[in-house]
Amino acid sequence: MIWRDRLSAALHTEFDAEQVQDFFLYKDRPVPAGPFTPAAVLIAVTDRPDPGMIFTLRHAGLRAHAGQVAFPGGRLDPEDRDAVDAALREAHEEIALPREAVEVIGRSDRFRTGTGFEIEPIVGIVPPDLVLRPSEAEVDAIFEVPLDFLLDPANRAYHTVDWEGGVRSYYEFLWQEHRIWGVTAAMLVNLARRIEAADAFVRGDQP
Repeated sequence: MIWRDRLSAALHTEFDAEQVQDFFLYKDRPVPAGPFTPAAVLIAVTDRPDPGMIFTLRHAGLRAHAGQVAFPGGRLDPEDRDAVDAALREAHEEIALPREAVEVIGRSDRFRTGTGFEIEPIVGIVPPDLVLRPSEAEVDAIFEVPLDFLLDPANRAYHTVDWEGGVRSYYEFLWQEHRIWGVTAAMLVNLARRIEAADAFVRGDQP
């Protein structure tokens, strides 16, 4: 199967949550007092023989998650029809990615954060070498990481630290000068595990 077929199969095959998610990453984190705020991100994969994935480096002056690597995205606005609409809108606002350039192929598993967001990752394929422009108010840089690098378990580290009186665990990828960690890294690990599970299903390694 080519990478596009593998990715599509991973998003459209039903798996037990235990197969693809690390619930222990978040089980001890505080739960917000109110309901979770719906949010969405766009996982944009470039359509090349050796595809990549597009990331942003958040502006150093932002109030939340300043200077961190993230996917384009944000909370759902009232005018958004759904998570797909929100992810495409945010990607256009943050990096000038045209909506019509994105071929949405599926949705990955939602993640809830300790800051009160429920994030739905939307996976789409985009043409290679698009001219993207970072929003001056939100994004300091745009960069691409090879998909093969992100799917290789050898390139992700797992850390456990003491934080605010508790124990927190997280994944981390180091690509050139960029550190990809936290919820963004967790989404990557989840997607990689979905692909691994779908590949195994196709091979007949599991029922």
